[in-house]
Amino acid sequence: MTQAELAAALGKPQSFVAKYENGERRIDIIEFADITAALGVSCADLLVRLAQGTEKSPPDGNNTTG
Repeated sequence: MTQAELAAALGKPQSFVAKYENGERRIDIIEFADITAALGVSCADLLVRLAQGTEKSPPDGNNTTG
């Protein structure tokens, strides 16, 4: 899905999507839910996948769980 397609599905301008993709703005939980719905992905499933990715590679390389 392109930025323009996602933006259209959200009823937002393309620059809205570009700014959070580029890290220029953060999205709130409501926007996150709208985005995942537009992408056809479960919020919970995506959060689990993100959490699993961060568990595998801590930012500083140190294992802080034990």
